[in-house]
Amino acid sequence: MTDFDLAPSDRSVSAILDDAVAGRRISAGDAHRLLLDGDLYDLGVAAHEVRNRFNDPAVATYNVDRNINYTNVCVYKCRFCAFYRKPGDPEGYLLPFEEIGQKIEETLALHGTGILMQGGVHPDLEISYYEELLSFIRETYPAIHLHAFSPPEIKFIAKKERMSFYDVIARLKAAGLQSIPGGGAEILNDAVRKDVAAYPKCSAEEWIDVMRQAHNNGLRSSATMMYGMGEGLEARVEHIQRVRDLQDETDGFTAFISWTFQHDNTDMPAVPETLPIEYLRTLAVTRLFFDNIRHFQTSWVTQGKKIGQAALGFGADDMGSIMIEENVVSAAGTAYKMSQEEMERLITSAGFEPRQRTNLYERYVDPAETEELARRYRDSLTPANRELAGDAVLPVLGQ
Repeated sequence: MTDFDLAPSDRSVSAILDDAVAGRRISAGDAHRLLLDGDLYDLGVAAHEVRNRFNDPAVATYNVDRNINYTNVCVYKCRFCAFYRKPGDPEGYLLPFEEIGQKIEETLALHGTGILMQGGVHPDLEISYYEELLSFIRETYPAIHLHAFSPPEIKFIAKKERMSFYDVIARLKAAGLQSIPGGGAEILNDAVRKDVAAYPKCSAEEWIDVMRQAHNNGLRSSATMMYGMGEGLEARVEHIQRVRDLQDETDGFTAFISWTFQHDNTDMPAVPETLPIEYLRTLAVTRLFFDNIRHFQTSWVTQGKKIGQAALGFGADDMGSIMIEENVVSAAGTAYKMSQEEMERLITSAGFEPRQRTNLYERYVDPAETEELARRYRDSLTPANRELAGDAVLPVLGQ
């Protein structure tokens, strides 16, 4: 159990906001007070000031990548998940390497720079499978960034192979892994995790330790939070305190991304819907709380394009991916996609200069960098992704 005070502080909202804007660290209790009593407009103004202290005030970034869910077979039965299938289920799948390669080629054809690859926790896969998959991708598509395998997947491999988290990650890194996604965090409070059946796949401390060992291996990772499953504010505050503490220790998180629980087709249909106003409030408060994480992504994939756009005024500096493919959230009833052209139009109309970035935020991407590979693989686009690509590639496809 954590040893910090999660109860709302007795400080005034204005004093807390003044400290956060001035760069003075606020406490978990302060964050709790803001979630309870902060005016949405005031939170947004303060969060935007902090965002501008960390990032170029004139620019909002995005990336072009693809979520590849290599399997939906999972030994765990998280109540909030509509994506998984039990081992032996006829709807279960494990993608062949060739199909994964096809998805990567489509990504490159759309000027993509990386893939986010994660899946269910498949009981039959040994570490050699993951090494062979990473090696195949690295050797065949050396330009693509491999952001893959969330902490629950790493934990299961470690348990199956009787290895430490550190050693599993070291072997995957040697095979081509370049960074680790923040999936599987949900809420880092073990009482909540037990209630939603997420505890068996990893406890709060196991999730933190996998990320610690990734950072100790020299890999960067993202941090996430999925909320709105009926948990109290104290659990959310514990979550962000745990993440901030690890960032103090390792400085390994590139970005923080939060989103709300999506209900459809899950085992939790009666949980009240989390409304956009709570999403914006939570985004602003977490931006004020994290004085050690530079980048914040919007969650337009769960909130919709307009709220995703509005989030750029509540502390976010990045719109995330255009989402060439997404299967986990869409299985729960939410399905949004957009072209690169539409992404840039949304950012521009919000008052920012849109810039495509690399997957780890190292720099902006010049369109000329990705054009050669895009031309090479344009014929590989499916009809759906040709439509997503829009006018930019249709003349080439028609030749």
